[in-house]
Amino acid sequence: MTKKRKLGRGVAVVGAGMSPFGMFAERTSTDLFIEAFQEMTGSVDKGFEPNDIDALYLGNFTNDFFVQQSHWGAILVDALGLVPKPATRTEGACASSALAFREAVFAIASGFYDIVLVGGFEQMSKQSTEQVAEGLALAASPYEREAGFTYPGVFGAIATAYFDRYGATREHLMNVTIKSHENGRLNPKAQHQRSISEIMASRIEKAASRGQSPPGWQDEKEFLADPQANPVIAWPTHLFDCSPISDGAACVLLVGEELAASFTDTPMHVRGLGQASGRNLHAADDLTSFEATRFAAREAYEMAGLSPADIQFAEVHDCFSIAEILHGEDLGFFDPGTGFKAVAEGLTRRDGPKPINTSGGLKCKGHPVGATGVAQLIEVWQQLRGEAGERQIPAKDLRFGAAHSMGGTGGTCTFTILERW
Repeated sequence: MTKKRKLGRGVAVVGAGMSPFGMFAERTSTDLFIEAFQEMTGSVDKGFEPNDIDALYLGNFTNDFFVQQSHWGAILVDALGLVPKPATRTEGACASSALAFREAVFAIASGFYDIVLVGGFEQMSKQSTEQVAEGLALAASPYEREAGFTYPGVFGAIATAYFDRYGATREHLMNVTIKSHENGRLNPKAQHQRSISEIMASRIEKAASRGQSPPGWQDEKEFLADPQANPVIAWPTHLFDCSPISDGAACVLLVGEELAASFTDTPMHVRGLGQASGRNLHAADDLTSFEATRFAAREAYEMAGLSPADIQFAEVHDCFSIAEILHGEDLGFFDPGTGFKAVAEGLTRRDGPKPINTSGGLKCKGHPVGATGVAQLIEVWQQLRGEAGERQIPAKDLRFGAAHSMGGTGGTCTFTILERW
């Protein structure tokens, strides 16, 4: 029998902050997290005293590997001057800080804590590309690792299966890429802040300045179809289909719902939460769908008393361009096999009926894996508050937004729905 989940106490997000995402090899993870924390502190409209924080929940995938340092809860509590407050680290691959958020919600809903800091961080740039690939592969199953199946290969296989079943093509992946870059250029925290047309124009100008014949690209898709400009990584996945190596940190402040008015007049309330596990890729029944996403979404919708049609916009885990298409289907926004058509028709644009990844997504905002889950929720928070700047969704009645995170080859998925009252 399915049990409808509910919280014993309401929980609200009252502050949020993040560092820029990018490559910052000269900085430390502590530097980045303190920057995010300071921005979060300044975002609390009515102010608050950091020492009132009861506990910290921190998501990090594997800084143990990337920077050869563990025990980050104690390190960051000390750096923030919050000793002896308890800190708990969560790990769920790329969903690590989404899990931290979920555990913090439960801690407040239980009545044990009233004010909790949730954060996520990762620093990947101190390693080579090959070493980063090795570190990320730690989230795959032993079988997949032994087979040498890295994540570009995983999502290349997924894209191939989707193309074969539904008739999509590389041009449909390009539509996702072009949209992501259009959104990313409007995000001051994004790692990639140029549209595809701007990148194309820059390369044409660079060739001319060197006295070379300028490339003959007529539009963004001709540029993306050029293997010299956009080389194959794992067919049909090309360079511009992939999220980058990134450093960054993000954090939010959660409080018991009845306390929210003491912090802000515009809190965002946690309406639905879902988490599920899935089979590893080699054992999955279907390469064109993630069962954990479907189950996590079902749990969140049931808890919220909502349907996919009620969600006005979402951040989804687009580690590769094909992933955005699949997640839109698994979350119920589009029927199976129609997600690529929805993107082509502009339905997922900022001004479309179902905006997806207004932040630029992992593809352009960046993907410091331990920070990603909280960063997605920050975009939802900003959009619902009408504070997303140039990338603000033009609809005036935003009430429900959601964030989807995925760890590994679909082994851990979360779906979180926020509401503005």
